[in-house]
Amino acid sequence: MSDTNKGLIGIVLVLIVGVLVWGFLTMPDHRSTGQRIGDAVDTLPQGVDKASDQLKDQTPGSRLGDAVEDIGQKIKDNTR
Repeated sequence: MSDTNKGLIGIVLVLIVGVLVWGFLTMPDHRSTGQRIGDAVDTLPQGVDKASDQLKDQTPGSRLGDAVEDIGQKIKDNTR
């Protein structure tokens, strides 16, 4: 294979992976009402506002973003 073919294959693979990741992160929220309430109850010790967020529709991407934000806040609180 020539370098051009390898480059094109690499670009195509990166695009395919990118589309799959984007598709996963923007999937609709398929949690049942019971699962949402359970998540809200589990999150209640972190605050009422965080618990109420669990009742809303959330994509996996937004949930991941919330988790990263929470970890960042914990790191910030522990380094003071």
